[in-house]
Amino acid sequence: MAEGASPRFLLIVTGSTLRAEEMDRPLAYYLKQRVEEALAESPDEDLADFEVHVVADFRWLHDDALQSMATISLGGPGVNELARRWLEEVPVALAVNERYFIQLDPELAEAHASVWGMDNATTQIAVSVFLDRFLPRFLERCATIPPTPLDLDDDEDSESEDD
Repeated sequence: MAEGASPRFLLIVTGSTLRAEEMDRPLAYYLKQRVEEALAESPDEDLADFEVHVVADFRWLHDDALQSMATISLGGPGVNELARRWLEEVPVALAVNERYFIQLDPELAEAHASVWGMDNATTQIAVSVFLDRFLPRFLERCATIPPTPLDLDDDEDSESEDD
């Protein structure tokens, strides 16, 4: 990334429930690692300045600035509020035996994807299929998104802790 240039963000959004924290968040960090590897290996210079972050569903839903960024929702509508919102809004690209689903617009008008299964095991399968079949095209779309200045830290975090 050029010095002084704003980074671009790809967000992986997990649920805030205890089950999502226990089961989906570790899977989100695995997905993050794989996406970072794909970004590093990509010959597309427009992908060189992306940062991948895992964030909670309620943070994404309540922060308008995050909603314009490339986003992968991970975990089903029972544990992830973003997946619940996108259930009817984002087209299904792949559904296998009603066990796991990958939702994304076939035209990728927005760089939004929702990856989930009926349980953690099928969500893991959905992540694997997403990585193999959909990630390259998703990243191509991400390359067209302009940078958005953003501070991912909460305002309170930047205040003095001397109190």
